[in-house]
Amino acid sequence: MKNLIVGMGEALWDCLPEGRKFGGAPANFAYHVGQFGWHSVVVSAVGQDPLGDEIIDIVNNVNLDNRIARVACPTGTVQVTLSGDGIPSYEICENVAWDNIPWSDDLADIAHQTRAVCFGSLAQRSKTSRETILRFLDEMDEDTERIFDINLRQHFYSLEIIDESLKRSTILKLNDEEIDVVSAMLGLTGSVEERCRQLIGRYQHLQMVILTCGAIGSNVFTETETSYVDTPKVKVADTVGAGDSFTATFVAQYLKGKSIREAHRIAVMASAYVCTQNGAMPKFTKEILEA
Repeated sequence: MKNLIVGMGEALWDCLPEGRKFGGAPANFAYHVGQFGWHSVVVSAVGQDPLGDEIIDIVNNVNLDNRIARVACPTGTVQVTLSGDGIPSYEICENVAWDNIPWSDDLADIAHQTRAVCFGSLAQRSKTSRETILRFLDEMDEDTERIFDINLRQHFYSLEIIDESLKRSTILKLNDEEIDVVSAMLGLTGSVEERCRQLIGRYQHLQMVILTCGAIGSNVFTETETSYVDTPKVKVADTVGAGDSFTATFVAQYLKGKSIREAHRIAVMASAYVCTQNGAMPKFTKEILEA
């Protein structure tokens, strides 16, 4: 029985104003999915260095199952600066460990046990990690969810990466800035909703587009269904990892059989809470976990 939910890609240190915190979208995703009782696994790579040692210690301490390889490159770091509203900007180091996620027979076994995987564009900036991610997706069975949480960062994406990822995806998650970039690259026209539905019509396996619009609200589109939820007004500490918690919560609830609308509502609640906390991996409240 397929019972694993996998976050695959970058594992790194977010260097925030208050200090270093373990992060990376796939690790954040896997951590939050695990809070809802799913068996989650993070797949990545870190260096054979003290920063890598610390990451391995952290994932072990929070009981996060992982296939984090140790490779001969430095552990990734990201310099995060926050605006006055807590909105992060990122300076991402290149030629680091998560650019070199190796393929293994163990990953092939995991792929066949995976019910859902979340991946992005960032870890595909390098040939090695991209080949590993795409091979994992291709090894997965047809009746699985492949969530492309696009996460466009700096210049680390291309039309080829986006197109090949969408060909393999069942769910796309992106924000209001990213939909404009994707629309320009793929020639999408019309309203935001029309462009999201064009993506569903264009890519054979794509069944759902999740569009977050920051403080305004968020949408979920399928071929026949639309869900919109306002973003709650909260006191923001920082928004690092809020999008990852949204994706993780939505997937965790949707796979439990919740309706799109209900999974969406709980995801908004979770991401709003993360915005009130420092860092990307706070523990959810009982209210969220039992919603």
